[in-house]
Amino acid sequence: MSNDVDFLSFLHHDLLLNILMCLEDPSDLVRFSAVSRTWRHFVITNGLCKHLCLRMFPQLSRVKYVNELSDAAQEHDEAGSSNFMEWEALKKEHRVYSFFARHCLSFDVGNCISEAIIASSTDNNPEESIDNTLEPRDRVARRASYWSSKGQRNPAVPEMLTYKLVANLCVITEIKIRPFQAYFQFGSPIYSAKYVRFRMGHIRSFMDNCVDESCQDSCNDKFVWTYTSQKFPMAQENSLQNFTLPEPILCIGGILQIELLGRVQRQETDGLFYICVSHVQVMGRPLSPAFGIQLLDSENFVLEALSYAQPTSAEPTSVASNLQMRVSDLEQILNLLQGNVDGIVEYGYGWDIDDEESDEGEEDDDDVHPE
Repeated sequence: MSNDVDFLSFLHHDLLLNILMCLEDPSDLVRFSAVSRTWRHFVITNGLCKHLCLRMFPQLSRVKYVNELSDAAQEHDEAGSSNFMEWEALKKEHRVYSFFARHCLSFDVGNCISEAIIASSTDNNPEESIDNTLEPRDRVARRASYWSSKGQRNPAVPEMLTYKLVANLCVITEIKIRPFQAYFQFGSPIYSAKYVRFRMGHIRSFMDNCVDESCQDSCNDKFVWTYTSQKFPMAQENSLQNFTLPEPILCIGGILQIELLGRVQRQETDGLFYICVSHVQVMGRPLSPAFGIQLLDSENFVLEALSYAQPTSAEPTSVASNLQMRVSDLEQILNLLQGNVDGIVEYGYGWDIDDEESDEGEEDDDDVHPE
């Protein structure tokens, strides 16, 4: 075959389309489209980058259309023939989805939680609020750090913890949860759940106030969930348990909810069942500032390409948190060597300071719910 003959002309359109649809790496599709104008035209007109993204993230089926807010959007603003405008729209769609696919694989995985929004119930607020689940330690300033639900006689009553992520678009791969062990109660019981389930979505209306404590029971109505996971069994163990999703999930809207199903631990003092969580991490990749969304209604949204700058690998939040904890550890050791006991913060994972004082505190704490 001579060098000036394109072998694609010898393949049936549907056959070639089926071959290219088998590609899983977005880089392969981009390289294919860069070979020649004919190959690029085939990729763009058949929307192959969009199909690849839809296969990677079915949640993108809610995209009504794409938009560009970068310099690339200013290349062809003038009016033209219908064929010309259609071709420009296809090229824009190709640019957005091809960069989106590559961008999703460009960052290291890190903790994507920005802040805690609300819990379905809280026993003692603010001492046992959902905000405590952002703290990786189970003891801070010589106090236990955890969230606790209200007590229930029915162990089947569920609880929900809702969080805001660092971006409106995040690719989530796994969630980590550490149940709380009440070390100050007799037998050191662990107040875990039987199962966990995860939901991702967005606020139904930006006018809604999702941190109003008076609307805890109805707060779930203020969200639209675009993804609901299967149920995962939770072990009654004092450890950071990993719940890996079957496949990476695109969280559209930056809201994640943890549903805790089934109570396993009854408190002896009041005979009620509680669920307590010490720490939560949501692992994934934020897609901002390159991409954003514009909600059209509760079902559809616009995918916006805000910048085509090549992504730079940022330090994951979890790594930064570990470094900060190591610095704190060194400070604790230095305070201990200098005899400065007041400057020591208990972490809950190593030694305890003033065991006798701790034992006295246990006698007073046994009647607190669950602290």
